[in-house]
Amino acid sequence: MAEGTLVHLIDRMPTMTAEQMVQALVPPPQFATASFDNYRPDQSYPSQAEAVEICRGFAGTIGGQQTGRGFFSRLLPRKDGHIKAGVYLDGGFGVGKTHLLAATWHAARGRKYFGTFIEYTSLVGALGYQNAVKALTGTKLIAIDEFELDDPGDTMVMSKLLGELVATGTRVAATSNTPPNALGEGRFAAQDFLREITKLADVFRTVRIDGVDYRRRAVEGRATVTAAAELERLTEARVAAGQTVARDGFRELIDHLAKVHPSRYVKLIDGVDALVIDAVSELTDQSEALRFVAFIDRVYDAQIPIIASGESLDGIFGGGMIDGGYRKKYLRSVSRLIASTGAAVDSNPDQ
Repeated sequence: MAEGTLVHLIDRMPTMTAEQMVQALVPPPQFATASFDNYRPDQSYPSQAEAVEICRGFAGTIGGQQTGRGFFSRLLPRKDGHIKAGVYLDGGFGVGKTHLLAATWHAARGRKYFGTFIEYTSLVGALGYQNAVKALTGTKLIAIDEFELDDPGDTMVMSKLLGELVATGTRVAATSNTPPNALGEGRFAAQDFLREITKLADVFRTVRIDGVDYRRRAVEGRATVTAAAELERLTEARVAAGQTVARDGFRELIDHLAKVHPSRYVKLIDGVDALVIDAVSELTDQSEALRFVAFIDRVYDAQIPIIASGESLDGIFGGGMIDGGYRKKYLRSVSRLIASTGAAVDSNPDQ
């Protein structure tokens, strides 16, 4: 077996062209093969099977011959039930919203993009609004996972962007962020979603998906913490097993993220098989915390396991931040940090 490589993310300063940023808007690896056929609806909740058929029908109208003329005709109900220019999948955590969103993307014809709300707003930030509009105009489908409802400025930008795209014939499919362990808080977010997007509300058909988390995750959970000495051994074991391991100090990594635009985080971790973080400590600066959340989203999407020493990663959002305006983002990130450190244990090359 070939020897792996030890790298440091703080040594990487990735660059991406506008074309590369747009091309990166595809479903993450875990949804690369998502389809309507391999979605497994819970028979106890008929709305899940209904959602499959609605999304299947919606996808079938994308990229083909359109009926009617102009923007307003696309807002009118259609006899076949696929009513509007957009669908909004509304449901709790773990009912398969992202799977159905990815399945819709895979089934749609023509030029199409899939990304989280943060990825789209990062694209606008990197390219500028008008260049982003130009890059996305002509797209048949824009799929948006975890539409953020906690940042009025970003929500306004996205509403304006989608309004311009829908006016030229683009279809939109979206989900919104529902916290994984907030004891039911925000379980169904359609009312909030439609209120926040104001002028775009009539574009969307709301598809409610009832059910329970198919993973049956416990509300409580902790990220796995690894002792410093064990961290060294596990790093060496993964490199010896042929993996590319990125190892950085937590503070150094946080400082480096401020130098890399979030739209390039996906490139920052390109080719990395495992992420090792030394000396994790609490974050109390909101900007640093939100950058780390965006970074972890990309790490999670790439299914990269995390091995970390120091404080538990699920407890790093300090200073009352986790109870503030970005609560949902932080709770989602905590869930992903718990899953990613758990994945590191499961994929230990010693096992």
